[in-house]
Amino acid sequence: MDLKAGKDAADPKAVKRTTLVEVQGVPMFSDTAEKWGPIWDFKARPDDLLICTYPKAGTTWIQEIVDMMQHGGDPQKCARAPIYVRIPFIEICPSIFSRLEEAEAMLSPRTLKSHLPVQLLPPSFWEQNCKIIYVARNAKDNAVSYFHFHRMDQEMPEPGNWDQFLDNFLTGKLSYGSWFDHVRGWWEAKDRYPILYLFYEDMKEDLAREIRKVAQFLGLELSEPVLNRIVRHTAFESMKANPMANYSTMPPHLMDHTTSPFMRKGTVGDWKEQFTVAQSERLDDICARELGGSSLTFRTQL
Repeated sequence: MDLKAGKDAADPKAVKRTTLVEVQGVPMFSDTAEKWGPIWDFKARPDDLLICTYPKAGTTWIQEIVDMMQHGGDPQKCARAPIYVRIPFIEICPSIFSRLEEAEAMLSPRTLKSHLPVQLLPPSFWEQNCKIIYVARNAKDNAVSYFHFHRMDQEMPEPGNWDQFLDNFLTGKLSYGSWFDHVRGWWEAKDRYPILYLFYEDMKEDLAREIRKVAQFLGLELSEPVLNRIVRHTAFESMKANPMANYSTMPPHLMDHTTSPFMRKGTVGDWKEQFTVAQSERLDDICARELGGSSLTFRTQL
């Protein structure tokens, strides 16, 4: 979850791990479920750009890329504030402060962030035909990254051990629900709406190529020097060392980087260090069943 403001942020005793409550059958943070009415009624504008992912699929990476593009590849302009301030997370509703209110107060054009599955996106985004960038990451690496994020983010639900967490991941019992439903739902929506669907693995393979896709989608011209600056600025090691992108500005009682850094490895194939053979085979079987009949495929190694 995101930064709590006011007294909650200053008082470690006020921080407690959230519980999940279903919204239309999808497990969501209890604070989000409580404020679902205003979230569902959010008024998108025609020139809004929405960045959406399943959690820990490269969200911050694509946010920083887009912000660099929108500011001519100038790192100083992207250092104006932490990424979670620059691009509001619309459905996060801490008890005192709402990112939704931040988003509503922003001048146009706005760039916004969400992890919502396609069926829970506020309908105004569809009505306004907003451009949406979606990033998907293979299930195995995504699950491992999400597990370590649960360990370090002190507001996330208790993850349990890896075996328990993976079981919850495979059965859709984590916040934002089923990874399989999420990636497939957005994949199918791209045929009806202006959605650029990117893959984390493609970005790792050739970042410049994928940045050009984003620029074309947004109607932006990128010179080679600007493109190269964006590639250098958003390389994993640069992002990991950037306090405006790596969430190190969050209080340690909210995000414990000593347990696991927010930006941990940023690789493709790290799942091999965590999965047993049986777990890998189980996930493969579920993938074949849940994504079968679609043209959606993922690479689990490069």
